[in-house]
Amino acid sequence: MLLGVIADDFTGASDIANTLAKGLGGDGGLRTSQYLGVPAFAAAPEIEAGVVALKTRSVPLDAAVDQSLRALAWLQAQGCRQFVFKYCSTFDSTPAGNIGPVGEALADALGAMGVVACPAFPTLGRTVYQGHLFVNDRPLNESGMEKHPLTPMTDSDIRRWLARQCRTPVGLVSRSTVARGAQALREACETAARRGETLAIVDAIADDDLITIGEACRDATLITGGSGIALGLPRNFIQSGAARGGATSFNGVEGPEALLAGSCSRTTLKQIAVHAKAHPVLNLDIERVMRGDARAQDAVDFILSNSGREPLVYSSDTAEHVAAMQQRYGRARVASTLDGLFATIARTLVEHGITRLVVAGGETSGAVASALDLRELTIGPEIDPGVPVLFTRGPRRLALALKSGNFGSADFFTRALARLQRG
Repeated sequence: MLLGVIADDFTGASDIANTLAKGLGGDGGLRTSQYLGVPAFAAAPEIEAGVVALKTRSVPLDAAVDQSLRALAWLQAQGCRQFVFKYCSTFDSTPAGNIGPVGEALADALGAMGVVACPAFPTLGRTVYQGHLFVNDRPLNESGMEKHPLTPMTDSDIRRWLARQCRTPVGLVSRSTVARGAQALREACETAARRGETLAIVDAIADDDLITIGEACRDATLITGGSGIALGLPRNFIQSGAARGGATSFNGVEGPEALLAGSCSRTTLKQIAVHAKAHPVLNLDIERVMRGDARAQDAVDFILSNSGREPLVYSSDTAEHVAAMQQRYGRARVASTLDGLFATIARTLVEHGITRLVVAGGETSGAVASALDLRELTIGPEIDPGVPVLFTRGPRRLALALKSGNFGSADFFTRALARLQRG
């Protein structure tokens, strides 16, 4: 294994695994596997990039750092030469959050300073300019992310946001420096290191900027950012002859299907509304769930009785209603109850023969993937930008799509099921 990624949630892990596997132009990058949690087994010798998916975005800080360092140790044992700490392209965090401390802990363990921090992915509308993060044409704190139920982002200045989490100063490399090329960017990171800045926000307003970052980081031990930060990395290994690369074949999986959605993002709410026009849907109202009136078996029966019709079960709701439920029952209790419900639903569905499963929402995907105890997934073709097919090998055939709440086209659910089936 050449490149190791530590991702702070499961959908983000799929996102960057997709970036690494398809390479520039989609003609094949690194042979990539995604691991669900820190593995207790060695990676297969043919794997060139390994993505360890953790669920550390919203856990207590000490737990996030400990799990991330354990993932680092496993990746080092597999022979990795370069490491990426992957977080969300909307920087999902809080002022007391985990991105800064985990980034600094990994940097300390690797002896790195002046480490690139760039959540940008312009293809998906995420850009960074003068240290401010934008979602399409809106500052982050006006994009809807300011109402996120777990990690409300109320400041688009991610340099200032990150500084509230870090013990060392946070640097900034402006777009004007990035535009001068890889050598100028390398020198700027070296200057940041001499100033004692462990992490440095790097501007990127176009995918070409990410390619420049990848070239500048050819010899960097550690890089941090969203999935776009990996855009130029496979080419470094392939051009040097260290990696063979090439696309992974996926021939599709037949069998019953299910759709589960827990994200409350605007994008997912629109996708649910579009899907409901032509397919059966079941709403797991959060208040009914908290009262114990919405049971996992009811959702399982609904999906199994509608097999072949693309049935969808969702708890997604408006930010205002979710906030009201959190106020009434407590944020942690609502989150853990919904995660537990979806985990039970998914596990029961697979026991009943479901072979194609699409999940929307980072926390929901983490709960589902953990409950299924899949251990390792192979990265297949891209469904929509940032969302690949994931599939198991061996006798237990299962194809999945784990979608971040903000990703995907309006008809994503139907498109995803079709791609899981046909390959």
